[in-house]
Amino acid sequence: MSAQMIRTALAAGRLIRVRSGVFLDATLWPEDPREQHLLRAEAEVERFPAAVLSHESAGASWKLPAPGFTDWHEHPPSVTVPTAKKARSRVGLAIHRVGSLPEAQVTRDDGGRPVTSLARTAVDLAAGRPLPEALVVLDAAARQLCRAMVAQPRRSDYANPRRIAAARELLDQASTTRRPAGLAAMIALADPRRESPAESLSAGHFHVAGLPTPLFQEPIESPEGNLYPDCYWPDANLVGECDGAVKYADQEGYVREKERERLLREMGYRIERWLAKEIMLTPALVVARVARALG
Repeated sequence: MSAQMIRTALAAGRLIRVRSGVFLDATLWPEDPREQHLLRAEAEVERFPAAVLSHESAGASWKLPAPGFTDWHEHPPSVTVPTAKKARSRVGLAIHRVGSLPEAQVTRDDGGRPVTSLARTAVDLAAGRPLPEALVVLDAAARQLCRAMVAQPRRSDYANPRRIAAARELLDQASTTRRPAGLAAMIALADPRRESPAESLSAGHFHVAGLPTPLFQEPIESPEGNLYPDCYWPDANLVGECDGAVKYADQEGYVREKERERLLREMGYRIERWLAKEIMLTPALVVARVARALG
């Protein structure tokens, strides 16, 4: 297409300018904000073929949870390019420069886009963050890594010590080219048994506060089958539950949760509950309540 044809198509709304020099058929522009972000990142690769989706864009591609209230796709597109390549930073784009990415740390996502591996993406996003926020990313990545090790993962697979160790090893290997202070210690605490960002935040704040480390999703036998609390401190006979909107997405979920709490109390367990928004906004208050319950 000539420049004039492109201008005409843009004016008619048949084309969308994704970035300078990169255009898309308007009928292919997605409604999903995450997919829009990934297309903008892909446009950077069109302009700089040596680039790889990384950091926030890779986090969006792998569907990793983001700490806080802002999803990865709400950030500017981010790519990594070799230092020898000329790619100028500009408004609305984050460019990260490295000597080179190891071959094992680059793959392609479901859309065929070059992207940093799951483990490399997780350590890139965790690096420089405080422990609770870093665990949100590292736990979720460890869970995905464990899931990929078996054809049909069960709850017990995430608790398998060998798989936990293997997931941590993959994260550690991915961090060999970047070693910010504290990252190795954070990776050693990553645990695929934690099922939500709020659980990961809770675990991080409990660790920072020096509280005893609970068991996560530990099976507790009951007359109605095994129960799996978010946190369990056996020595204190204390169960900790972090309540988020996902748990109560329907009325049945709410009823099941109340029945489970009744069972636990009838069996003599003490229960301390906190909301996901509490551990995000007022973690010190949650830590203080749990500390009192632990004595």
